[in-house]
Amino acid sequence: MRTGIANLPMHWGKAPRWLFSRMEKLAREITIAIIEEFGSHEMLVRLSDPYWFQAFGCVLGYDWHSSGLTTVTCGALKEGIKGLEKDLNFFVAGGKGRTSRKTPKEIEYWGEKVSISVNPEKLIYASRMSAKVDSTAVQDGYQLYHHNFFFTMNGTWAVVQQGMNIKSRNARRYHWMSEKFTDFVNEPQSAICDDRKLTNVLNLTSPQSTNSRKVISEISKEKPDKILKEYKKITTLSLPRREWIERDDMLPKNLEKVLLSTYETQPEKFEDLLGVYGVGPKSIRALTLIAELAFGTKADWKDPVKYSFAHGGKDGYPYPVDKETYDKSIDLLKKAIKRAKIQRSEKNNALMKLNNF
Repeated sequence: MRTGIANLPMHWGKAPRWLFSRMEKLAREITIAIIEEFGSHEMLVRLSDPYWFQAFGCVLGYDWHSSGLTTVTCGALKEGIKGLEKDLNFFVAGGKGRTSRKTPKEIEYWGEKVSISVNPEKLIYASRMSAKVDSTAVQDGYQLYHHNFFFTMNGTWAVVQQGMNIKSRNARRYHWMSEKFTDFVNEPQSAICDDRKLTNVLNLTSPQSTNSRKVISEISKEKPDKILKEYKKITTLSLPRREWIERDDMLPKNLEKVLLSTYETQPEKFEDLLGVYGVGPKSIRALTLIAELAFGTKADWKDPVKYSFAHGGKDGYPYPVDKETYDKSIDLLKKAIKRAKIQRSEKNNALMKLNNF
């Protein structure tokens, strides 16, 4: 399930080598300490928590509020545990930009090297579908450019991925955790956290979009000629004034191409439709609008963000501070740092940063 979202301002540039090399060491030792104490599954759980991940990145020494915290922290973790993956039963695939597209091959590589309890193809599917959901089923204006897939030999996994919004100069980070996972497209998130709600967000994972998902899936299986005839009937209607529906989305030539592909594939359900090669945000938006105008099924256009605090607020909003969870988060990081086999000065600096955070 998706476990959270973090909104961050875009920062350009690279982490200096002198800092990144230290981040690798500290990330490695903290990971070793947590896995020795609690097991590799706990590391997945922690990484899937947007607030713990944020604290982890701050402890490593990166800017506390920037988009770079995501990419640099994941990169330092991946490099830091190189050579220890089998011993730790903890594997990292993917990364930023082009590296993110290597995720399937990296999962396949480990599938050949170690004994994973599930078919690696299932992990590859989970990686691909988590990205498809956050870029196509939920359309909030952020284009994914970073994707890390963490997994263990028993087949449990977590995802940390980030999207970019050029216009607002913001990044949005998405977290997933396979535990208790039931459905990729029906409210997969246990929490979506942000400080603000966006407007005109197409959310096809919402329970309010259940009928839309069904109708969209049925439309995709019809012959293109039939759907294009329906489209011609509705072109004379006034389209809703929505930022995410553009005129180009509704051009017959664009629709015909994707409908031919989906007609040949005959997807059984909405999740299968998302998995069809070539079906992207514009295709889904066009089918969503046809489903609404031709068949009366309305999708949910509300941003799925629900709350913005990990442990509550001092004024009781959105709920009182959960002291027990708050203290547990701090104690776990402190214990990991104290057990880390690094120089005393670097350890003290990390503890100071954690205390300040």
